[in-house]
Amino acid sequence: MSEAEASLQVELDSGKRQKIKAAQALVRFDKPAPPELMHWAQAQQDGIDLDLLWEFSPEDDFHFDQVAADYYGGTPDARQRAAILLRLFGAPHYFQRRGRGGQFRKAPTQQVQAALAAIARKEEQLRQIDAFAAELAAGRCPPEIADKLYQILFKPDKNSPEFKAVALAVKQTGHGALTLLRDVGAIASPWAFHMQRFLLERFPKGTAFPALPIPQSTEDLPLAEAAAFSIDDSATTEIDDAFSLQWLDDGRVRLGIHIAAPALALTRDSEWEQVARNRLSTVYMPGDKITMLPDALVQSFTLEAGRDCPALSLYCTVGGDLQAADFETRVETVRMASNLRHDQLDAVVTEDALAADPAQQTYPHARELSWLWAFAQALKRGREHVRGKPERAGGVDYTFRIDGLEQGAENATVRIEPRRRGAPLDTIVAELMILANATWGGWLAELGMPGIYRSQSGYGANLRTRMGIKPAPHQGLGVAQYAWCTSPLRRYVDLLNQGQLIACARFGKTALLQAPFKPRDPLLFAIVESFEDTYKAYATHQSALERYWTLRYLAQQGLSTFEASVLRDGAVRVDGLPLVFTAVGAQDLPRNTRVQVQITGTDLITLEVFGRVLCQLDIPQQATEQGAESESEEDDAAVALAAPLSVAVDSEDGAAPETPDAATDAAAGQAS
Repeated sequence: MSEAEASLQVELDSGKRQKIKAAQALVRFDKPAPPELMHWAQAQQDGIDLDLLWEFSPEDDFHFDQVAADYYGGTPDARQRAAILLRLFGAPHYFQRRGRGGQFRKAPTQQVQAALAAIARKEEQLRQIDAFAAELAAGRCPPEIADKLYQILFKPDKNSPEFKAVALAVKQTGHGALTLLRDVGAIASPWAFHMQRFLLERFPKGTAFPALPIPQSTEDLPLAEAAAFSIDDSATTEIDDAFSLQWLDDGRVRLGIHIAAPALALTRDSEWEQVARNRLSTVYMPGDKITMLPDALVQSFTLEAGRDCPALSLYCTVGGDLQAADFETRVETVRMASNLRHDQLDAVVTEDALAADPAQQTYPHARELSWLWAFAQALKRGREHVRGKPERAGGVDYTFRIDGLEQGAENATVRIEPRRRGAPLDTIVAELMILANATWGGWLAELGMPGIYRSQSGYGANLRTRMGIKPAPHQGLGVAQYAWCTSPLRRYVDLLNQGQLIACARFGKTALLQAPFKPRDPLLFAIVESFEDTYKAYATHQSALERYWTLRYLAQQGLSTFEASVLRDGAVRVDGLPLVFTAVGAQDLPRNTRVQVQITGTDLITLEVFGRVLCQLDIPQQATEQGAESESEEDDAAVALAAPLSVAVDSEDGAAPETPDAATDAAAGQAS
């Protein structure tokens, strides 16, 4: 439009005008019109032989006009100059730009060859992606994708051709990644799918333990005065806790709570302590588990009957009013008299049997269990008084028995055995563990000893359970502080706290000087953060496998119609099974409405259940405020598990559905 000494004013096709430096004007022309020139130049440049252009270009810096003259001969017109300029700009692997004045330099031979090889690989990769996607769309799974199935779905390299092929096939077919890969036969075993998904995320190097010497406790510890017994399930091999009673002449009872003591050998930063710190907890799932410590090490410290076992013991004296006093902690050896199994005794150790004359009972330790039952009830009443409300009564827990898993998950059969929540043996163990954890947590705080605590505060939907290094009340349990200390064979936090407690028991008020962890130790903060994330992931995996086996149970038993209770958001809880799902027709029904539902289909990959309400059975009863609060807390976790599985190919962040924390620190979980 106009020109000054060092600048130009130009008008674009859009009509916009702008000022540019004169040195930036590389091609000046009167005709043809700019759109025509650009159209011709862009079409022409694709036919310019880059190899030829590179071959005769000068070795030093050159202006594009020089190459245009050599290529076209004579004096090239504006269109030809523009075509050469566009070609040079569009081939940075052949020609390097030198400033803004139309100067270039040809790339070295090795660089050109490397760039051409990379371009060839890229083109081959694009052809491969298209071929893989076509195979998937046609119902066939390429071996390359089958070999990387779990990485593609859950821990993908989004630049890999396998991931891009699946993403392209998902876009082309309109199917989700899980549906697509299942339909082409890539997911042969749903159980293996769920296991591999978890292992890839949490155990990418496998679950095998390193070949390290198994430590033993070689200390000469004093022997406890009374023999002890434990209460666990028959499948439990990590027996952490046991109890002993001494009947004193004045009518009082000396109660001992004995905890296996692996911290005597697994000192801070020792090889096995670091293994436990990396795993943080045993992973439980129906029919299997991944232990925090190897079986050989567990057997060195588990409280097995017939052995003298190293233990950290908490003693207290209990009078006729069932109030505990005179607490004392000892590091000692405990003689194990027996291992009781609640799945063998629940039917006989009932409330009525415990209330009767112990001398008339035939089950082992009848006198001790009768006293412990009365003491546990007193402990529970005391906690409920602090809470200001009773704990929710009733409820059912479920035990999964998987038969034939060693023959393959698809050939295994599942049994689901309901077990009344709050059975006497469970209550005894739970209350004594809460007593020990609360007492030891308070002792650590009293001595100024660092530890890891579990606290809970809030109300209703805002009730939150947290872990930290400072003592704080646990509102759900009704205790002033709570530190996990009673499961050191299967939970790293307990192992860490046990090491601190052993220092307290041995050195008293000077224990802080000898403690494995000192105040403000940065490792403590890192452990708390890592443990919460890991423990939640382990619990989510356990819940997913329980849901998988529940769906397998439905198929094996041929069950499809059930009675259920409405929760929220259209979800229903099936009677007699650990199963919650969204049922068509339940969205508008009030909470606690009793309905009959029919399951019309299940998906063992996404763990979805499809069903509908057949009819309404009754009008819901109005729940109490306390009951509604507790039910809501449990229901939130159950409803979250009913959501379909998410994978990285289908969602931007690749995150699986998140399961909310349970509202209370379930007492039954302390004994599981």
